[in-house]
Amino acid sequence: MPLQLGIVVPCYNEEAVLPETVQRLLALLDRLNAAQLISADSQLYFVDDGSRDATWKLIEQFAATDARVHGVKLSRNRGHQNALLAGLFSARGDALVSIDADLQDDVETIEQMVRKHLNGADIVYGVRSSRASDTAFKRSSAEAYYRLLELLGVEIVYNHADYRLLSRRALEALGGFNEVNLFLRGIIPLLGFQTATVEYIREERFAGESKYPLRRMLGLAIEGVTSFSVTPLRLITGLGLIICGFSLLMIIWIILGKLLTDSVVPGWASSVIPIYFLGGVQLLSIGVLGEYIAKIYLETKRRPRYFIEKTI
Repeated sequence: MPLQLGIVVPCYNEEAVLPETVQRLLALLDRLNAAQLISADSQLYFVDDGSRDATWKLIEQFAATDARVHGVKLSRNRGHQNALLAGLFSARGDALVSIDADLQDDVETIEQMVRKHLNGADIVYGVRSSRASDTAFKRSSAEAYYRLLELLGVEIVYNHADYRLLSRRALEALGGFNEVNLFLRGIIPLLGFQTATVEYIREERFAGESKYPLRRMLGLAIEGVTSFSVTPLRLITGLGLIICGFSLLMIIWIILGKLLTDSVVPGWASSVIPIYFLGGVQLLSIGVLGEYIAKIYLETKRRPRYFIEKTI
């Protein structure tokens, strides 16, 4: 039988772009159904992540005019990763595709994802072949971040965000991850199963404003590092050993200078430089340790990741 496909779209203040997104995705379902790649009961699931504009009202209107459109309204804003997870766990289908509402990810790539899945892949990653639509700063910082994650031992797909297809089997395996601190780009590769990739060109946002300013991008970057790598903690240990060795050499240098040349300036080498240097290292180390402790604190409380207020 044809594949029942579900497309999950997290939304936060997307009233400007939502009508075009719905139109393109419904047209895509029609084409894939006509090509007998998916079944006629394939559906769209829009997740309202506590929007403050008319996003939910639009979702209700589209759901009233087309039975293939469904909505999931969260009780408050919980962030993109939680909203995406809420949609994935609420949607029906043999396979689910997650895509952002801003139309920067090419919706036509979904056909290639479906074909890869029908050929046996449980997970199909949408990978950007070009970042020409990004600013120079965003492009360089994103590429540097992917390289940093690789150096820290985090298994991640280069130039992949959250545009992917998951089979029902992969989705059930994802349900076994109960952590509160979500970074799906790092979790999905841990599932195993057969994977495939499709490349696409990332376009500029169709309408509206980006929901990921620099502050949120930095927050997601820190989440990715601290959720999947303990390397920063080990670097602190290594840094401590280096400083101990450096301090020992400095003590030897001061003693020899005092005994042999008597050229050491009193109070300079022995106090000022070590105070500033060690003070900076200690503050940095406390900050890194604090980030990991905060993760432990949030995980031990086991608070729910989201609450669903309404579904249609």
